[in-house]
Amino acid sequence: MTKPGESQTKSATDHILEIEKVKKEADKLMMNKLSEINDLKNKIANLEESVKSKDYFERPDYKFLVEENLNLRRRITELEQEILETKADNIKLARQIEDKMDQLRKSGM
Repeated sequence: MTKPGESQTKSATDHILEIEKVKKEADKLMMNKLSEINDLKNKIANLEESVKSKDYFERPDYKFLVEENLNLRRRITELEQEILETKADNIKLARQIEDKMDQLRKSGM
């Protein structure tokens, strides 16, 4: 038979063993997660390096094409603005011509 103090000692020992077991599992899980985090960080670093090493970002012809594209877009915007201004001028001129024609008709010509 077990003595009253003995059963309490065993249960306390059992609790201590259970706590140690849980601590070991937690440490194991944490190490796995840290390993996974480090793997992901390495993958990110590799991808960043890969992007930096792409030649087309460094090539002068790529930069030229980007700049040329921007210049062409600016020129298109300028031309569209000129077209709008020309249309507005044409409308004003048409109104002036109509007014002059109305004045000439009223004067008897």
